[in-house]
Amino acid sequence: MIVESGGTTGIDRLLIVRLSAMGDVIHTLPAVQALREAFPQAEMGWIIEERWVELLCAPGTSRRGARSPSRPLVNWVHTVQMREWGRSLGSIQTWEQIARTWNDVRAAQYEAAVDLQGAVRSAVLANWSGAREVVGTAEPRESPASLWYTLPVVARGTHVVEQNLSVASAVVGHDLTARKVELPRDCAAEERMDHWLAQAGMRDFAILNPGAGWGAKRWPAERYGQVARALAKDGVRSILNCGPSEESLAREAESASGGSATALECSISELIAVTRRAKLFVGGDTGPMHLAAALQIPVVAIFGPTDPARNGPYGTRSVVLRNPESLTSHARRAQPDEAMLEIGVEDVVEAAVELLARGRGQECPRHT
Repeated sequence: MIVESGGTTGIDRLLIVRLSAMGDVIHTLPAVQALREAFPQAEMGWIIEERWVELLCAPGTSRRGARSPSRPLVNWVHTVQMREWGRSLGSIQTWEQIARTWNDVRAAQYEAAVDLQGAVRSAVLANWSGAREVVGTAEPRESPASLWYTLPVVARGTHVVEQNLSVASAVVGHDLTARKVELPRDCAAEERMDHWLAQAGMRDFAILNPGAGWGAKRWPAERYGQVARALAKDGVRSILNCGPSEESLAREAESASGGSATALECSISELIAVTRRAKLFVGGDTGPMHLAAALQIPVVAIFGPTDPARNGPYGTRSVVLRNPESLTSHARRAQPDEAMLEIGVEDVVEAAVELLARGRGQECPRHT
Protein backbone atom coordinates (compact mmCIF):
# COMPACT_ATOMS: atom_id res chain seq x y z
CA MET A 1 0.00 0.00 0.00
CA ILE A 2 1.04 3.58 -0.69
CA VAL A 3 -0.92 5.15 2.14
CA GLU A 4 0.76 5.58 5.51
CA SER A 5 -1.07 5.75 8.82
CA GLY A 6 -3.26 8.81 9.11
CA GLY A 7 -3.97 8.87 5.36
CA THR A 8 -0.80 10.73 4.35
CA THR A 9 1.91 9.61 1.97
CA GLY A 10 5.53 10.35 1.33
CA ILE A 11 5.26 10.39 -2.46
CA ASP A 12 7.73 12.74 -4.12
CA ARG A 13 7.50 11.41 -7.68
CA LEU A 14 4.22 10.31 -9.28
CA LEU A 15 3.57 9.11 -12.83
CA ILE A 16 0.26 9.28 -14.71
CA VAL A 17 -0.40 7.04 -17.71
CA ARG A 18 -3.20 8.04 -20.09
CA LEU A 19 -2.09 7.78 -23.70
CA SER A 20 -5.13 8.94 -25.68
CA ALA A 21 -7.58 10.10 -27.00
CA MET A 22 -8.58 13.76 -26.68
CA GLY A 23 -11.79 13.32 -24.71
CA ASP A 24 -10.31 10.56 -22.55
CA VAL A 25 -7.26 12.66 -21.66
CA ILE A 26 -9.57 15.54 -20.72
CA HIS A 27 -11.65 13.19 -18.56
CA THR A 28 -8.43 12.30 -16.73
CA LEU A 29 -7.47 15.90 -15.95
CA PRO A 30 -9.73 16.40 -12.88
CA ALA A 31 -8.17 13.39 -11.14
CA VAL A 32 -4.66 14.57 -11.93
CA GLN A 33 -5.53 18.11 -10.84
CA ALA A 34 -6.75 16.69 -7.52
CA LEU A 35 -3.53 14.67 -7.14
CA ARG A 36 -1.51 17.78 -7.90
CA GLU A 37 -3.28 19.63 -5.09
CA ALA A 38 -2.81 16.66 -2.75
CA PHE A 39 0.93 16.56 -3.51
CA PRO A 40 1.84 20.18 -4.32
CA GLN A 41 5.60 19.61 -3.99
CA ALA A 42 5.73 16.30 -5.88
CA GLU A 43 7.42 15.85 -9.23
CA MET A 44 4.62 14.58 -11.48
CA GLY A 45 5.02 13.06 -14.92
CA TRP A 46 2.59 11.91 -17.60
CA ILE A 47 3.03 9.41 -20.44
CA ILE A 48 0.89 10.48 -23.40
CA GLU A 49 0.75 9.97 -27.16
CA GLU A 50 2.63 12.70 -29.04
CA ARG A 51 -0.44 13.82 -30.98
CA TRP A 52 -2.22 14.85 -27.75
CA VAL A 53 0.70 16.52 -25.99
CA GLU A 54 -0.74 20.03 -26.48
CA LEU A 55 -3.40 19.15 -23.89
CA LEU A 56 -0.58 19.19 -21.34
CA CYS A 57 2.13 21.39 -22.81
CA ALA A 58 2.06 24.34 -25.23
CA PRO A 59 4.22 24.04 -28.37
CA GLY A 60 7.78 25.23 -27.89
CA THR A 61 7.64 24.72 -24.13
CA SER A 62 10.20 22.51 -22.41
CA ARG A 63 8.66 19.21 -21.46
CA ARG A 64 10.55 19.01 -18.20
CA GLY A 65 11.01 21.42 -15.32
CA ALA A 66 9.10 23.82 -13.13
CA ARG A 67 5.43 24.20 -13.98
CA SER A 68 4.21 27.33 -15.74
CA PRO A 69 1.04 28.56 -17.49
CA SER A 70 2.24 26.79 -20.65
CA ARG A 71 2.69 23.49 -18.75
CA PRO A 72 0.54 23.97 -15.65
CA LEU A 73 -0.14 20.47 -14.39
CA VAL A 74 2.91 18.20 -14.60
CA ASN A 75 6.65 18.59 -14.34
CA TRP A 76 7.56 16.06 -16.99
CA VAL A 77 5.74 15.08 -20.18
CA HIS A 78 6.89 11.78 -21.69
CA THR A 79 5.57 11.13 -25.19
CA VAL A 80 5.15 7.86 -27.04
CA GLN A 81 4.02 7.00 -30.56
CA MET A 82 2.73 3.49 -30.10
CA ARG A 83 1.06 3.08 -33.49
CA GLU A 84 3.98 4.50 -35.48
CA TRP A 85 6.51 2.50 -33.49
CA GLY A 86 4.49 -0.66 -34.04
CA ARG A 87 4.64 -0.11 -37.80
CA SER A 88 8.41 0.38 -37.89
CA LEU A 89 9.89 -1.99 -35.32
CA GLY A 90 12.62 -2.91 -37.79
CA SER A 91 13.92 0.65 -37.86
CA ILE A 92 16.95 1.68 -35.83
CA GLN A 93 15.47 5.17 -35.50
CA THR A 94 12.33 3.72 -33.91
CA TRP A 95 14.33 1.82 -31.32
CA GLU A 96 16.41 4.91 -30.60
CA GLN A 97 13.20 6.87 -29.92
CA ILE A 98 11.86 4.11 -27.68
CA ALA A 99 15.13 3.90 -25.75
CA ARG A 100 15.32 7.68 -25.33
CA THR A 101 11.77 7.85 -23.98
CA TRP A 102 12.24 4.91 -21.68
CA ASN A 103 15.54 6.17 -20.32
CA ASP A 104 13.78 9.44 -19.43
CA VAL A 105 10.93 7.62 -17.68
CA ARG A 106 13.23 5.35 -15.69
CA ALA A 107 15.57 8.23 -14.83
CA ALA A 108 12.70 10.07 -13.14
CA GLN A 109 12.57 7.28 -10.51
CA TYR A 110 8.82 7.43 -10.00
CA GLU A 111 7.62 5.95 -6.74
CA ALA A 112 4.04 5.35 -7.89
CA ALA A 113 2.33 5.10 -11.26
CA VAL A 114 -1.40 5.46 -11.89
CA ASP A 115 -2.81 3.89 -15.05
CA LEU A 116 -6.05 5.70 -15.92
CA GLN A 117 -6.46 4.03 -19.31
CA GLY A 118 -6.97 0.41 -18.37
CA ALA A 119 -5.42 -1.03 -21.52
CA VAL A 120 -2.71 -3.67 -21.65
CA ARG A 121 -0.26 -1.26 -23.28
CA SER A 122 -0.84 1.47 -20.68
CA ALA A 123 -0.58 -1.00 -17.80
CA VAL A 124 2.68 -2.38 -19.18
CA LEU A 125 4.11 1.12 -19.55
CA ALA A 126 3.13 1.96 -15.97
CA ASN A 127 4.76 -1.24 -14.72
CA TRP A 128 7.92 -0.79 -16.78
CA SER A 129 8.40 2.70 -15.35
CA GLY A 130 10.06 1.10 -12.34
CA ALA A 131 7.54 2.53 -9.87
CA ARG A 132 7.22 0.31 -6.83
CA GLU A 133 3.44 0.78 -6.75
CA VAL A 134 1.24 0.60 -9.87
CA VAL A 135 -2.39 1.63 -9.38
CA GLY A 136 -5.24 0.86 -11.75
CA THR A 137 -8.87 -0.18 -11.83
CA ALA A 138 -9.68 -3.72 -10.76
CA GLU A 139 -11.96 -4.06 -13.81
CA PRO A 140 -10.02 -2.40 -16.63
CA ARG A 141 -11.28 -1.97 -20.17
CA GLU A 142 -8.88 -4.75 -21.22
CA SER A 143 -9.08 -7.29 -18.39
CA PRO A 144 -5.47 -8.62 -18.65
CA ALA A 145 -4.24 -5.12 -17.78
CA SER A 146 -5.00 -5.77 -14.09
CA LEU A 147 -2.20 -8.36 -14.01
CA TRP A 148 0.28 -5.50 -14.13
CA TYR A 149 -1.11 -3.61 -11.15
CA THR A 150 0.24 -3.93 -7.63
CA LEU A 151 -2.80 -2.07 -6.30
CA PRO A 152 -6.05 -2.78 -8.19
CA VAL A 153 -8.87 -0.45 -7.14
CA VAL A 154 -12.61 -0.93 -7.54
CA ALA A 155 -13.70 2.16 -9.48
CA ARG A 156 -16.75 4.00 -8.18
CA GLY A 157 -19.10 6.49 -9.76
CA THR A 158 -21.16 6.69 -12.94
CA HIS A 159 -19.33 9.30 -14.97
CA VAL A 160 -15.84 8.41 -16.19
CA VAL A 161 -14.47 11.52 -14.43
CA GLU A 162 -15.81 10.17 -11.12
CA GLN A 163 -14.35 6.74 -11.85
CA ASN A 164 -10.92 8.25 -12.52
CA LEU A 165 -11.13 10.24 -9.29
CA SER A 166 -11.98 7.09 -7.32
CA VAL A 167 -8.94 5.24 -8.71
CA ALA A 168 -6.65 8.20 -8.02
CA SER A 169 -8.03 8.40 -4.47
CA ALA A 170 -6.22 5.17 -3.61
CA VAL A 171 -2.93 7.06 -3.90
CA VAL A 172 -4.01 9.64 -1.31
CA GLY A 173 -5.99 7.50 1.10
CA HIS A 174 -9.19 9.53 1.01
CA ASP A 175 -11.79 10.47 -1.59
CA LEU A 176 -10.72 13.11 -4.08
CA THR A 177 -13.19 15.58 -5.55
CA ALA A 178 -13.15 17.20 -8.97
CA ARG A 179 -11.28 20.47 -9.34
CA LYS A 180 -11.32 23.03 -12.12
CA VAL A 181 -8.58 21.88 -14.46
CA GLU A 182 -5.69 23.93 -15.76
CA LEU A 183 -5.04 23.71 -19.49
CA PRO A 184 -1.92 25.12 -21.15
CA ARG A 185 -1.86 28.72 -22.33
CA ASP A 186 -0.02 29.24 -25.58
CA CYS A 187 0.53 32.99 -25.96
CA ALA A 188 1.19 32.70 -29.70
CA ALA A 189 -2.02 30.71 -30.24
CA GLU A 190 -3.99 33.18 -28.11
CA GLU A 191 -2.75 36.07 -30.27
CA ARG A 192 -3.49 34.21 -33.52
CA MET A 193 -7.03 33.43 -32.44
CA ASP A 194 -7.66 36.98 -31.24
CA HIS A 195 -6.50 38.24 -34.63
CA TRP A 196 -8.63 35.68 -36.51
CA LEU A 197 -11.73 36.53 -34.48
CA ALA A 198 -11.21 40.25 -35.05
CA GLN A 199 -10.77 39.73 -38.79
CA ALA A 200 -13.93 37.60 -38.88
CA GLY A 201 -15.88 40.18 -36.87
CA MET A 202 -16.66 37.62 -34.17
CA ARG A 203 -17.46 38.87 -30.67
CA ASP A 204 -20.32 36.81 -29.25
CA PHE A 205 -19.95 33.42 -30.89
CA ALA A 206 -20.77 29.76 -30.48
CA ILE A 207 -18.64 26.80 -31.51
CA LEU A 208 -20.53 24.14 -33.46
CA ASN A 209 -18.84 20.77 -33.93
CA PRO A 210 -20.41 18.58 -36.65
CA GLY A 211 -17.73 15.90 -36.45
CA ALA A 212 -17.47 12.93 -34.11
CA GLY A 213 -15.36 9.82 -33.73
CA TRP A 214 -17.66 7.68 -35.87
CA GLY A 215 -20.81 8.06 -37.93
CA ALA A 216 -23.31 6.77 -35.37
CA LYS A 217 -22.46 9.71 -33.08
CA ARG A 218 -22.85 12.40 -35.77
CA TRP A 219 -25.91 14.58 -35.94
CA PRO A 220 -26.32 15.72 -39.58
CA ALA A 221 -23.90 18.49 -40.62
CA GLU A 222 -26.61 20.35 -42.50
CA ARG A 223 -28.57 20.75 -39.26
CA TYR A 224 -25.61 22.45 -37.60
CA GLY A 225 -25.79 25.03 -40.36
CA GLN A 226 -29.48 25.53 -39.66
CA VAL A 227 -28.73 25.97 -35.95
CA ALA A 228 -26.15 28.63 -36.90
CA ARG A 229 -28.81 30.48 -38.92
CA ALA A 230 -31.14 30.54 -35.92
CA LEU A 231 -28.41 31.67 -33.50
CA ALA A 232 -27.45 34.50 -35.83
CA LYS A 233 -30.93 35.95 -35.37
CA ASP A 234 -30.08 36.16 -31.65
CA GLY A 235 -26.87 38.06 -32.43
CA VAL A 236 -24.58 35.04 -32.04
CA ARG A 237 -22.28 34.03 -34.91
CA SER A 238 -20.98 30.48 -35.16
CA ILE A 239 -17.60 28.87 -35.71
CA LEU A 240 -17.62 25.39 -37.20
CA ASN A 241 -14.76 23.43 -35.67
CA CYS A 242 -13.12 21.32 -38.33
CA GLY A 243 -11.00 18.43 -37.10
CA PRO A 244 -8.74 16.19 -39.21
CA SER A 245 -10.63 14.62 -42.13
CA GLU A 246 -13.79 16.58 -41.28
CA GLU A 247 -13.51 19.20 -44.02
CA SER A 248 -16.53 17.92 -45.95
CA LEU A 249 -18.72 18.06 -42.84
CA ALA A 250 -17.63 21.64 -42.14
CA ARG A 251 -18.29 22.68 -45.76
CA GLU A 252 -21.76 21.14 -45.68
CA ALA A 253 -22.64 22.91 -42.43
CA GLU A 254 -21.13 26.18 -43.66
CA SER A 255 -23.19 26.03 -46.85
CA ALA A 256 -26.39 25.38 -44.91
CA SER A 257 -25.67 28.30 -42.56
CA GLY A 258 -26.24 30.94 -45.25
CA GLY A 259 -23.16 32.87 -44.20
CA SER A 260 -23.85 32.81 -40.45
CA ALA A 261 -21.11 30.25 -39.70
CA THR A 262 -17.42 30.08 -40.59
CA ALA A 263 -15.34 26.90 -40.65
CA LEU A 264 -12.09 26.88 -38.68
CA GLU A 265 -9.39 24.23 -38.87
CA CYS A 266 -6.87 24.69 -36.08
CA SER A 267 -4.35 23.05 -33.78
CA ILE A 268 -5.22 21.81 -30.30
CA SER A 269 -3.58 24.89 -28.74
CA GLU A 270 -5.59 27.17 -31.03
CA LEU A 271 -8.78 25.24 -30.23
CA ILE A 272 -8.13 25.72 -26.51
CA ALA A 273 -7.62 29.45 -27.11
CA VAL A 274 -10.76 29.96 -29.19
CA THR A 275 -12.90 27.79 -26.91
CA ARG A 276 -11.94 29.96 -23.92
CA ARG A 277 -13.61 32.88 -25.74
CA ALA A 278 -16.82 31.11 -26.80
CA LYS A 279 -20.27 31.80 -25.34
CA LEU A 280 -21.56 28.32 -26.16
CA PHE A 281 -20.58 24.94 -27.57
CA VAL A 282 -22.91 22.67 -29.56
CA GLY A 283 -21.86 19.16 -30.51
CA GLY A 284 -21.91 15.44 -29.83
CA ASP A 285 -19.78 13.11 -27.72
CA THR A 286 -16.40 14.38 -28.94
CA GLY A 287 -13.08 15.62 -27.60
CA PRO A 288 -13.87 19.27 -28.42
CA MET A 289 -17.13 19.01 -26.45
CA HIS A 290 -15.27 17.68 -23.41
CA LEU A 291 -12.70 20.46 -23.84
CA ALA A 292 -15.49 23.06 -23.73
CA ALA A 293 -16.87 21.46 -20.56
CA ALA A 294 -13.42 21.44 -18.94
CA LEU A 295 -13.14 25.16 -19.71
CA GLN A 296 -16.62 25.63 -18.18
CA ILE A 297 -18.19 26.83 -21.42
CA PRO A 298 -21.97 26.10 -21.57
CA VAL A 299 -22.66 23.02 -23.72
CA VAL A 300 -25.58 21.73 -25.75
CA ALA A 301 -24.71 18.05 -26.09
CA ILE A 302 -26.40 15.93 -28.77
CA PHE A 303 -26.12 12.26 -27.84
CA GLY A 304 -26.98 9.08 -29.70
CA PRO A 305 -25.48 5.64 -28.98
CA THR A 306 -23.13 6.65 -26.15
CA ASP A 307 -24.39 7.17 -22.61
CA PRO A 308 -24.32 10.78 -21.37
CA ALA A 309 -24.48 9.57 -17.76
CA ARG A 310 -20.97 8.20 -18.31
CA ASN A 311 -19.63 10.44 -21.09
CA GLY A 312 -21.69 13.62 -20.94
CA PRO A 313 -20.42 17.17 -20.35
CA TYR A 314 -18.97 17.36 -16.84
CA GLY A 315 -18.52 20.39 -14.63
CA THR A 316 -20.30 23.02 -16.71
CA ARG A 317 -23.81 24.30 -17.42
CA SER A 318 -25.27 22.04 -20.05
CA VAL A 319 -28.36 20.67 -21.75
CA VAL A 320 -28.08 17.09 -22.93
CA LEU A 321 -30.40 15.99 -25.74
CA ARG A 322 -30.86 12.27 -26.25
CA ASN A 323 -33.77 10.32 -27.69
CA PRO A 324 -34.92 7.64 -25.21
CA GLU A 325 -34.98 5.23 -28.14
CA SER A 326 -31.19 5.45 -28.57
CA LEU A 327 -29.52 2.23 -27.42
CA THR A 328 -26.16 2.47 -25.69
CA SER A 329 -23.46 1.04 -27.90
CA HIS A 330 -19.81 1.72 -28.73
CA ALA A 331 -19.98 -0.12 -32.04
CA ARG A 332 -18.26 2.11 -34.59
CA ARG A 333 -21.05 2.13 -37.14
CA ALA A 334 -20.75 4.51 -40.07
CA GLN A 335 -24.45 5.34 -40.29
CA PRO A 336 -26.00 7.92 -37.93
CA ASP A 337 -27.99 6.61 -34.98
CA GLU A 338 -31.59 6.63 -36.24
CA ALA A 339 -33.04 7.67 -32.90
CA MET A 340 -30.63 10.60 -32.71
CA LEU A 341 -32.01 11.85 -36.02
CA GLU A 342 -35.31 12.47 -34.23
CA ILE A 343 -33.64 15.33 -32.36
CA GLY A 344 -34.72 18.37 -34.38
CA VAL A 345 -33.03 21.67 -35.13
CA GLU A 346 -35.65 23.43 -33.02
CA ASP A 347 -34.73 21.25 -30.00
CA VAL A 348 -31.10 22.25 -30.26
CA VAL A 349 -31.87 25.93 -30.84
CA GLU A 350 -34.21 26.02 -27.84
CA ALA A 351 -31.50 24.50 -25.60
CA ALA A 352 -28.90 26.91 -26.97
CA VAL A 353 -31.10 29.97 -26.41
CA GLU A 354 -31.82 28.78 -22.87
CA LEU A 355 -28.11 28.50 -22.01
CA LEU A 356 -27.29 31.83 -23.65
CA ALA A 357 -30.07 33.49 -21.69
CA ARG A 358 -28.73 32.08 -18.43
CA GLY A 359 -25.31 33.48 -19.28
CA ARG A 360 -26.82 36.92 -19.78
CA GLY A 361 -28.77 36.70 -16.53
CA GLN A 362 -32.09 36.67 -18.36
CA GLU A 363 -35.14 34.60 -17.58
CA CYS A 364 -34.87 31.33 -19.42
CA PRO A 365 -37.61 30.33 -21.86
CA ARG A 366 -39.65 27.39 -20.70
CA HIS A 367 -39.61 24.07 -22.51
CA THR A 368 -42.93 22.95 -23.87
